[in-house]
Amino acid sequence: MFQLIGLVLVTALIAGALLFTGSPALFSALPFELALIGGAGLGTLVIGNSPRVAGAALAGMVKSMRGAKWKKADYADLLSGLNDLMRRARQGGMIAIEADIETPERSELFASRPRLLADRTATSMITDSLRIHALNPGGKSPVAAHLEDAVASAARTRHRAVAALNSLADALPALGIVAAVLGIIKTMSLIDQSPDVLGPMIATALLGTFLGVFLAYGLVGPIAARFGQVVDEEMQFLETIRTVITAWHEGVAPGTAIELARAGLPVHLRPSVEDVDGPSSNVETFPSQRRNSRAA
Repeated sequence: MFQLIGLVLVTALIAGALLFTGSPALFSALPFELALIGGAGLGTLVIGNSPRVAGAALAGMVKSMRGAKWKKADYADLLSGLNDLMRRARQGGMIAIEADIETPERSELFASRPRLLADRTATSMITDSLRIHALNPGGKSPVAAHLEDAVASAARTRHRAVAALNSLADALPALGIVAAVLGIIKTMSLIDQSPDVLGPMIATALLGTFLGVFLAYGLVGPIAARFGQVVDEEMQFLETIRTVITAWHEGVAPGTAIELARAGLPVHLRPSVEDVDGPSSNVETFPSQRRNSRAA
């Protein structure tokens, strides 16, 4: 919502300035120039990226306005769910959670957390790492390396879309110049006409440069920057999974692993001990932790 206010403000100011200083010829040419530059920009996005990356980049324009999808309640669900899985595995062995990690779509634990289940990357990180742990629970297994690689791979994939938007922003001023050059070519073909004819044509040609610069630095560039921030914030969710399962795999008690991850979250995303230690959770916490959380 905050970004949407900024978008409306910038657009209104620039449109108002154009309306105040423009001419009828400019406004008649505006739809054509926007279609030309916008269509060419979309073409460069398609040429330079795979369909998946190009689609993610376009979706990122909407995501930059909505913000990160993971909220404090999602982190509470994640931590309580991981704690439940780890405690059951600790008490009854990996066989106790085999159904959960083999078919998460049929698991009551995952079904009660539909937002987590809907994210294939997060769900796969949990189930795959626990499955690897189950294959060799008493010896060395590459759980930590697997989780680190999974987070790095997800970050690379998501930042490709951010880079695609940045590339589009870089291309727009040049595409505006192309539109301006086309207008100048048309103007030069009518150089024998009167200034009354040539003036509006030159102004229309310069409109392409104006639109290219405005779209690049006033809209697409800032949207790409915000999209990058959203991606980084959403990656915190995967980092939390990595922190919890890696610590537990290395022998840390489930409650301690959960608290390590919870304490490392940003304040605006960090659930309280009560949020994590809900009716469906068995998080191991000290009485002093509960008192301090209530006092906070």
